[in-house]
Amino acid sequence: MSGPRSVTDPSSLRTAAIVVGVIAVLYMAREILIPFAFAITLTLILAPAVAWVQKMRLRRVPAVLVVMTVALALAAGISLVIFNQLVEVANELPNYSENIHDKLESLRMPVGGAVGRAAKSVQQLAEEVAGEQTMPTIAPPGRGRNVPKEATPQPVTIVGTAPNELQYITGLVRPIIAPLAILGIVLIFTVFMLIEQNDLRNRLLRLAGVERLNMMTQALDDAASRVSRYLLMQLIVNSSFGILTGVGLYFLGVPYAALWGTVAAILRIVPYVGAPTAALLPFLLSLAVFDHWLPPILILVLFGALELITTNVVEPWLYGIHTGISSLALLLTAVIWAALWGPAGLILSTPLTVCAVVLGQHLPQLAFLNVLFGDQPVLGEEALVYQRLLALDDQEARLVVTDYLKDHTLTQLYDSVIIPALTLAEQDRHKGSLDPARKEFLYLSLREILAEIAEDASSPSRFQPPDAAAGRVLCLPASDEGDEITAAMLAQLLEHAGHIALSLPNDDSIANTVALVRPGQRDIFCISALPPFAFAGARKLSQQLRVHFPGTKVVVGVWGFTGDPAKSLQRFESPGPDRLVSSMAEAVQFCSEAAASRNPASVL
Repeated sequence: MSGPRSVTDPSSLRTAAIVVGVIAVLYMAREILIPFAFAITLTLILAPAVAWVQKMRLRRVPAVLVVMTVALALAAGISLVIFNQLVEVANELPNYSENIHDKLESLRMPVGGAVGRAAKSVQQLAEEVAGEQTMPTIAPPGRGRNVPKEATPQPVTIVGTAPNELQYITGLVRPIIAPLAILGIVLIFTVFMLIEQNDLRNRLLRLAGVERLNMMTQALDDAASRVSRYLLMQLIVNSSFGILTGVGLYFLGVPYAALWGTVAAILRIVPYVGAPTAALLPFLLSLAVFDHWLPPILILVLFGALELITTNVVEPWLYGIHTGISSLALLLTAVIWAALWGPAGLILSTPLTVCAVVLGQHLPQLAFLNVLFGDQPVLGEEALVYQRLLALDDQEARLVVTDYLKDHTLTQLYDSVIIPALTLAEQDRHKGSLDPARKEFLYLSLREILAEIAEDASSPSRFQPPDAAAGRVLCLPASDEGDEITAAMLAQLLEHAGHIALSLPNDDSIANTVALVRPGQRDIFCISALPPFAFAGARKLSQQLRVHFPGTKVVVGVWGFTGDPAKSLQRFESPGPDRLVSSMAEAVQFCSEAAASRNPASVL
């Protein structure tokens, strides 16, 4: 017998070490990786345009050069227009000096009223405290009378030489040298990636191995399509945000409304930070232009309302659908990438997270990335029902069942949700990890849920009329309370299908209980048994029924069984049951076929 398994799994430690190493590399090599990541994103944006230009009978290199030239020309043109508009705004600010002065005066502390008196008291108290701290010390008597008075220190001003033209130009250019260098690296990477796109793809596939061509091809296509869809959706969302912003500012009377709308659309590329920054510029301009406070306040309300709706409604729904990332994961990964790479990481957070989720879907070693950041449910309905009942939360378990029934039948609910949940409970019970209090709550809650379902489905239109000539179906539990619940579920489904079904309780004298209902040859016994120890109780009960009622059909339902039913029947002593089924749908079908064979008129 093997010893207890180590709590720390070596594979988990290995995965954790890999994750820590990757994070360290991402942080230490960010100066190289940031331009490279921007180049990959730009390549995904421009690759469709290059493919379209190649259809015009141009070779790869000329097509890349044409696309890059057009893209740079558009970017330079838009930047030049925005720069000229900002210069005009700056030149017009002196015309509004009177409004600016009035706004500054209105921001000063009022002299009247309760607020003014309180501010004056605080100011006087501060002056008194400052006066006490600077009070001159008195020399002791007889000392210091002949000490000469020290001269009052005079401030010294260091006057530097005026900068020459070269120093002035250098001071202006120095702050933009680093961004221009990064931009140049990004453009060089992008050009070479576009030219060598096919070769880079083939080399990446070769590194993964020929035996993984299928997996890597799917991963690359999935990542490229998701990132492209995200970029397209971001373009649509930001453009719509900019248009609505420009229209709103126009109706508020803010000058250069189209300029501020364009700036807002561009700055929203930076998540969570771009929109507040874009709102600051028209807000400051409105302070200078308008002589009252209502327009600046309305500008903040406009930006705030648009950003709240876009961030909390539009983007989670739209990005979640097209990227496969949950809304919470978008926020969490934005914080993580911003901590690693700063503003650049904030911009690239979603595309990089998309690639991480795709890797998690296709590589088992990184499956935790898909679990953490993906938008797909990680727990099935059966696990949700069982977990909520373990947490003594039967209300949420009912909600899961109710939501499932909106799109599925009652038979599917029992076969795919309730029975698997009961199987999980039986496994934990046999292992001794399900305490009696939780077991009692779980079984009681499931009985109540089944009773509520029976009441909801009790309308006559949902039932087929019973056929008394076809006989009855007697549903028997194999051994324990879980089997008793499944027997009640089967009886409910059989009643819906037009059978006369009886669900008998589980007790030690079940043979005597069966004898009381006097089963006949037209009746059918259905034995319900749940794994993991389903066959022992079902075998014993089947043998008893065969001895006491040899002419009655016996069906054994081992719910969720995935083995071969024909071979499994060999586990039963002769004479064994007539059929072994693994789902309630099969049990209902068998009973219906048996009833039809005994009463052919029922199928007409």
